Amino acid sequence: MAAGSYDCDVVVIGGGIVGLSTAYAIGRAAPGTRVTVLEKEQGTARHQTGRNSGVIHSGIYYRPGSLKARYAVAGAAEMVKFCAEYDIPHAVTGKLIVATEREELPRLHALVQRGRENGLSVRELCGAQIAEYEPEVQGLAAIHVGTTGICDYGAVARRLAEASGADVRHGAEVVRIDRRPDRGVAVLTAAGDIVRARTLVNCAGLHCDRIALLTGDEPGARIVPFRGEYYELARPELVRGLVYPVPDPAFPFLGVHLTRGTDDGVHVGPNAVPALAREGYDWRTVRPRELGATLAWPGSWQLARRHWRYGAGELHRSLSKPAFARAVRRLLPAVRDEDLVPTAAGVRAQAVLRDGTLVDDFLIREAPRAVHVLNAPSPAATASLPIGREIARRTLAGLAESER
Repeated sequence: MAAGSYDCDVVVIGGGIVGLSTAYAIGRAAPGTRVTVLEKEQGTARHQTGRNSGVIHSGIYYRPGSLKARYAVAGAAEMVKFCAEYDIPHAVTGKLIVATEREELPRLHALVQRGRENGLSVRELCGAQIAEYEPEVQGLAAIHVGTTGICDYGAVARRLAEASGADVRHGAEVVRIDRRPDRGVAVLTAAGDIVRARTLVNCAGLHCDRIALLTGDEPGARIVPFRGEYYELARPELVRGLVYPVPDPAFPFLGVHLTRGTDDGVHVGPNAVPALAREGYDWRTVRPRELGATLAWPGSWQLARRHWRYGAGELHRSLSKPAFARAVRRLLPAVRDEDLVPTAAGVRAQAVLRDGTLVDDFLIREAPRAVHVLNAPSPAATASLPIGREIARRTLAGLAESER
């Protein structure tokens, strides 16, 4: 493909916050680079970016030295600065992580140590001190992390799209990719448009494994979608800020928590149940082909075999509002069943290896004329600015190498 026949230098597949941060970072690092973003929906932030709790995570949970830890700690400060610069609703609220059972106390202490290793200021609280922050919350002990915040990630994504200088195309679902290491990449959309680029970046979130396969690369993992179901608190005055349980380190989920958003409402959740479609936001949404692909992946069965007890508890809370309310009352005893009002759910794109291992960190793989983001779990939104720079760095380095 001759140089003049390219429509752009980089085509980014996926218009969520990671794809848009990548386009933004490429524009900053290499001005003049032509970037096209293909988003299958009719707007930005329609899936994971716009369907989360809006928390700016501090980085306390993540293994020191991991990509999650490095990106979250740096990304939290950058996200607050970005929101302030562009007048995006946000606040630095701090949060409590509360132990309600004695067996959780060693894990809570381990979180204190981990937070300090990650450079965070963490205050330890006895049970009586919890009321200083949250009068209605009860527990044996807690820690307060001051750098946690909240923001409107949908607004962040829209601002990134504007500031990136990229050609962002909505309603552009990718159905075929022709990649030739010596000639670049040609992407066909469902509408029949063809975009020819020198290289490709796969930030397709819930569909990233499918895009990798269309490119001709075996991702080594498959996306197993987990739905997170939320309620809204009818009495938001019960909670001042953000309240979390002590997470189980065996799972990449934080448990049912309470988060006051920028709209002053309080979200409660999420749980984590298998979704029956990549975008299965309720039990009624079933896509047999996508469900079949999940069931055909050996890792799905290994995962179910290993964690069926945990999964059974999550399913029970999904199907029983009283059971969900009992989980909430561990932290907030004043909550009644009728205080919980169903609200929009989200779906997490969780990468699972063939042996059933849940990929816990960011997973970015490079290939000729392609960079694939194959796992970008929470805190991806928090860390999107440094993640975007890292993907941009790899993309531009690969582009330079391929053009030699």
